[in-house]
Amino acid sequence: MSHSLEVKWTKESLENALLIDNYLLSTFGQKEVQKFRELLRNFENNVLNFPQLYPQSQLQPELRRAVLHKYLSVYCIFKGSRVTVIAISDNRQDQQVL
Repeated sequence: MSHSLEVKWTKESLENALLIDNYLLSTFGQKEVQKFRELLRNFENNVLNFPQLYPQSQLQPELRRAVLHKYLSVYCIFKGSRVTVIAISDNRQDQQVL
């Protein structure tokens, strides 16, 4: 299936993903890391197929927050045909770490 949107990940979002990956591995084990990665893959597919699925910010309409799990949120900006993931947040962690 051809998509008119593309997903780009910022350096910060990739660093967030690595920190969360390491946190999950050291705290919960490999199984949780695999679940986390699957959630991110599903997010990419969902945002490409259903770009309006995630709600817009009231203050910044191009910004959307995708709650992938009660512990995991992805923040992205929609501009033209690009979705840019700017941050990933694991609510179980101390936000100072991220």
